[in-house]
Amino acid sequence: MLKPSAILLLLVVITMFLNSCSMASASAVAIPDPKVDSALAAKTTEQQAVFAGGCFWGVEAVFDHVKGVVKAESGYAGGAADTAKYYTVASGGTGHAESVRVTYDASKITYGQLLKVFFAVAHDPTELNRQGPDVGSQYRSAIFYVNDEQKSIAESYIQQLDQAKAFEERIATQVAPLDVFYEAEDYHQNYLVNHPNEPYIVYNDMPKLTNLRKLLPQFYKE
Repeated sequence: MLKPSAILLLLVVITMFLNSCSMASASAVAIPDPKVDSALAAKTTEQQAVFAGGCFWGVEAVFDHVKGVVKAESGYAGGAADTAKYYTVASGGTGHAESVRVTYDASKITYGQLLKVFFAVAHDPTELNRQGPDVGSQYRSAIFYVNDEQKSIAESYIQQLDQAKAFEERIATQVAPLDVFYEAEDYHQNYLVNHPNEPYIVYNDMPKLTNLRKLLPQFYKE
């Protein structure tokens, strides 16, 4: 027979499990296409976009499965070079956000379409300085633009989504210029692929891929 302390611990674990699952699936929201967007390039053209939306493992995994994306890399943006290290960033005091650099073919997908994926399934843009079970400014929602066109498209889309009340709360996503993107340590790259059975991945990130496939099948690739 289980002792009361063991029963309490079991209940806590079950509650955490259920909360994790609900948080993971709650980020899927059907949203309209951006009214302001770049045109598809006439020929193959590689461009980059940088997004932050909580733990970079899941955000990277989502964009790895988006048509037109050449590569997605986990890293850090918003802080200095000497603090761009995982356990330093984890303190929450470096100014960095766990981020993902997306290299994409602009002849196959637009920046606005990447933003749609980011807002609809990659994370919950209404959470401030946290994402699901992860708390701190290093887990903030942010778009780090590399040029004025990206800045304009991002700001316009946020305004559009807020005006349409696409989410129950206002979008908390920061729009800031990208100074430097620092690649994360090797063991963070392709983390979902390398650790598909890790509980955090199963409960928080795998549902994002399911949501991408179901909600935005036009962008999904195996």
